[in-house]
Amino acid sequence: MGSNEHTYDLVIRADRVVTAAGERPAAVAVRGGTIAYVGDLEADLTAPIDLRLAADEVLIPGVVDGHVHVNEPGRTEWEGFATATRAAAAGGTTTIVDMPLNSIPSTTTPEALRTKLDAATGQLTCDVAFVGGAVPQNIGALRPLSEAGVVAFKSFLAPSGVDEFEHISRDQLRAHLGELATFDGVLMVHAEDPDVLEAAPVPDGRSYDAFVGSRPQDAEVTAIEWAVATAQQTGARLHIVHVASADALPVIA
Repeated sequence: MGSNEHTYDLVIRADRVVTAAGERPAAVAVRGGTIAYVGDLEADLTAPIDLRLAADEVLIPGVVDGHVHVNEPGRTEWEGFATATRAAAAGGTTTIVDMPLNSIPSTTTPEALRTKLDAATGQLTCDVAFVGGAVPQNIGALRPLSEAGVVAFKSFLAPSGVDEFEHISRDQLRAHLGELATFDGVLMVHAEDPDVLEAAPVPDGRSYDAFVGSRPQDAEVTAIEWAVATAQQTGARLHIVHVASADALPVIA
């Protein structure tokens, strides 16, 4: 074994290290931005930075936040890559997964993804993965976006709240899932039935109860039922985002 195999960029030693096997004293060594060693607390490891945490400090794996709207470019005043990733890192989140909408343009083409990557360059404090949008305008064209680097796709089954990211119909959902099944892609779905929402009362005032009344549980449950059924029929992978109703859990399970 060469001497450089024991040389790392960073070593952190702690009496309390959380691993898949539980909590224990350990040394964690990093090389090239990747954890390369987890082992004995007093292991003979060489690194320019060798830290020993205090007795009351715990070393834990970084959190992955799988649903973040960074909004850059286009709506950076809401949130941008610099502030979003700094806030994430400050809270122990080492990877965020950026949604395809709220930025302008939405991430629905390889060109739009490149625009977003350019906007992020030089601003990141943590790792970022990107989700592509599956919308009416790119049916049959998801594979190139996957090959360009997005890790999954997202669709809304009801209006998204921003005009440039249109929701999809049941037939369009089937078409997108059919294509995704050909390359094992994942579709993340915001599941609300637009017909149920259309029939719900319009919020009267600004109270929470009024808002809840305008988003009936049936809207979510119904949409999840037909999304799950379509995924099963096409063989595609499906992820339901931010479930709000316990009634939907048996459908997902």
